Order: sequence, then C-alpha cells, then structure tokens
Amino acid sequence: MSRVLLASASPRRRELLALLLADFHCSPMDVDESLLAGETAEGYVARLARLKAESALEPGCVVIGSDTTVCLRGELLHKPRDYDDAVGMLARLSGQTHQVHTAIAIAEGNLIRDTVVTTNVEFDLLDDELIRTYINTGDCWDKAGAYGIQGFAGCFVKRIEGSFSSVVGLPLRETRQLLSDFGVELIPIVNSQSCSDA
Repeated sequence: MSRVLLASASPRRRELLALLLADFHCSPMDVDESLLAGETAEGYVARLARLKAESALEPGCVVIGSDTTVCLRGELLHKPRDYDDAVGMLARLSGQTHQVHTAIAIAEGNLIRDTVVTTNVEFDLLDDELIRTYINTGDCWDKAGAYGIQGFAGCFVKRIEGSFSSVVGLPLRETRQLLSDFGVELIPIVNSQSCSDA
C-alpha cells in the first residue's frame, strides 16, 4: 500500500482529507505562485496543483497537490497582503457573484491526474462596518479572496452553485474519485442507522 502525502500546509485541506483517509502525511511544498502571462484562472490553479504534487513526489508515495483561487470578473484575488488589501477584496466581492477555482492533482510514479472544480458564489451586500469587523477577527488571512466560507464569512453567502468543500479548499467528490482511481484505500462509509430510523 502506497503512503499518501498531502503537499499542503492548509489546515482546512488536512481536515477535509481526513474525512476520506485514515492515514496520510503532510509535506508542504513552497512553489513559485506567480501568474504566467495569458494564464487563465483554471490553468493557474491546475499548474500549481500539479507543481506541488510533482515537487513532493517520492518513490512508493501517492501525492496530492491542490490550489484554490478566487476570480471576480477575470481578476484573480489571492491571499490578502495586508489590512487594506483585505478590505478592498471584500468590498469588490460585496453583492457580486464570483468564481472559486480549486484544482487537485494526484501523482504516483510517472502518472499524474488532475481536475479543476469551479463553484459560483454570490455574496450579499456587505457594509464597511461588517467588512472591518470580519477582518478584525483574523479569519480572512491566508485565504484566497480574504474569506473562509466555513467560518463567519458563510453569513456573507447569498447563493452557492457547485461544491462547498471545493470553496473550503478540497473538492471531496473529485478527490475521492481520483484517490479511488489510484487504488488508495478510503475510509468506508458505514451506515449504522438510517435517517428513517432517527
């Protein structure tokens, strides 16, 4: 059985992957995240996910690389640099529909497979006080688009079309399918009590 490595330092990705795998190791990869000229948002996250997976590759290991970005009308919103950057991002997202692109790449030996999942997220109108109160919680840091949908910022969301787990950082459905394709043993789903019995 191959050892599984997650090429990420994200606690959110670790938590999500733990829903699928009983045992895996984390090996964060520091890669150049510069956007290439003419690169689309989907191409950008796919390239970084593959780069992370390939950089962490070891003999006898299945490696998972992933990357997420937020895109508003063609503009990529990365992790905020500072307070003002976070304010600006959330102000631009206010009342708008944006796309969250998450790529996952899985590599073993010379084989690598990847996919990109795109989710549409519509924000309610956010006033300046709400934006600043949220930023002061500290939850916006280290997150693309300056928000984490799994936290208080979930209150900003008017509508979501697509994968919630992908917006958090790891699309569970697609990750499960790719891991299964690589023969990785997944945590079994045990139905100890049906919903009708509750």
